[in-house]
Amino acid sequence: MTTKNNLSARWGILTVGVLAMLFAGIIYAWSILKAPLASELGYQSPALALNFTLTMSFFCIGGLISSFFVRKIGTKYTLMLAGAMAGIGFVLSSFLTEGNVGLLYLTYAFLSGLGIGIAYIVIISTVNAWFPDKRGTSSGALMMGFGTSSLILGNAADALFHSPLGWRTTYIIIGAALGAVLILTAPLIRRPDASVSLPAPKKKAAAREESFEVRDYTPLEMLRRFTFWRAFVAFVCVTAVGNSVISFARDLALSVGAGASLATTLVGVLAVCNGIGRIVTGAVFDTMGRRFTMIAANVLTIIAAAVTLIAVNANSLPLCIVGLCLTGMSYGSSPTNTSAFTSAFYGTKHFASNLGMMNFNLMCASFIATACSALLSSTGSYTAPFTLLLVLAAAALGLNISIKKP
Repeated sequence: MTTKNNLSARWGILTVGVLAMLFAGIIYAWSILKAPLASELGYQSPALALNFTLTMSFFCIGGLISSFFVRKIGTKYTLMLAGAMAGIGFVLSSFLTEGNVGLLYLTYAFLSGLGIGIAYIVIISTVNAWFPDKRGTSSGALMMGFGTSSLILGNAADALFHSPLGWRTTYIIIGAALGAVLILTAPLIRRPDASVSLPAPKKKAAAREESFEVRDYTPLEMLRRFTFWRAFVAFVCVTAVGNSVISFARDLALSVGAGASLATTLVGVLAVCNGIGRIVTGAVFDTMGRRFTMIAANVLTIIAAAVTLIAVNANSLPLCIVGLCLTGMSYGSSPTNTSAFTSAFYGTKHFASNLGMMNFNLMCASFIATACSALLSSTGSYTAPFTLLLVLAAAALGLNISIKKP
């Protein structure tokens, strides 16, 4: 295979990966997908918030165990297994009944969350292996597909909820489509052979500012590094802002005067900004370097939380829209930074396992999202949750500034 063919092949594999991630990202449309469970089954907000936390927890666990399945059965069959689990989880969720919230946790959180978590890490680690020279761009494109799912598939699901099909059939359609896409794309998402010639990473001025020995760290070696824990906590704090807003984005818009239709649209706008943030962050990471990108993304998160806090206190819909857009952008930067940072600091040999561990920041962030929902319920106002999120984002900035080498 010639180098030219190699380069052509990798862009095709990236395109397939983006498509697979688009469907896998339906898990983030929870603020839309939960609506009929509340209105028709009477599930309460705390129970629904807990489901999101459990989903993120199993998503992280799926990422952690994905490398085990890849070693045992290979990339293709691991993705097929993940697609079957995720699809079946959604289909079984269509059989939910009043008062049976435990089944929701088993089907949506456990089966779908675990399956999508496995697929997420496998797709990222496999596709990124084709882009040693453009880690950030590749990660950003994949994350864009994952992030924009809420707009494309989430809004489609909302339209079907209000059609004669109803929410139960819609959940079945989502499950069938999700499972089919992951299973059908599995044979196409493969790692490059040893004979494949790919461009080497280019040295950039921004990259040379961080001078340290580049080597492959095992998961245990990575966990022993104090820098890992500083980065992990920083990612938790930054991700918590987006996680929390995603879990109640529609209700937040309604609270400042948005109509039901506009509130649903704004969830989609949040998803678009999420996707834009992911791909822009990847490009900036490749050109400006790790340090600049992570600090800039952190500052954007602080601004997003501050603007939204002002919006809810001023009861301002325009400011809320700005806050949601900024939150989407800042939240989109987090997974791209997580992926690119883990690869840049701890190498590519154990990337899948290392990223699976680093992605546990999502689980921790989801618990903060649950705490924010509890604060909202107890105070009846969004002021307390966003004050907490603003403090956490500011703390993350201090940690980000201190990160200089593995």
